[in-house]
Amino acid sequence: MGSKNGVVFEDFFPSMVEKLGAEGFMKELYNGFQLLMDEEKGVITLESLKRNSALLGMQDMSDQEVASMLKEGDLDGDGALNEMEFCTLMFRLSPGLMKTSRKLVVQAIVNEF
Repeated sequence: MGSKNGVVFEDFFPSMVEKLGAEGFMKELYNGFQLLMDEEKGVITLESLKRNSALLGMQDMSDQEVASMLKEGDLDGDGALNEMEFCTLMFRLSPGLMKTSRKLVVQAIVNEF
């Protein structure tokens, strides 16, 4: 899986969704956000992403790659990722997940009712 900045990620998300279900997968995304966020600010900053990137196996990314990844997901231009921007970025970086996102939404709605 790639992004505009050329960083390549292995796409494990579709198999995670299959294994965990929609609700379990969303919980894992939330946990990932919590791991990467700056606890004082409640968002993922460049500093918190660089500091915690090894937790996701991204310790070999350059500062420029980390900054590009953050910029790619920063939809409101505040220089950080809130939880919604993080989840949106994760979905965008996963072509396989995009294909199954409709299934996820349907499953989440069914579980809600």
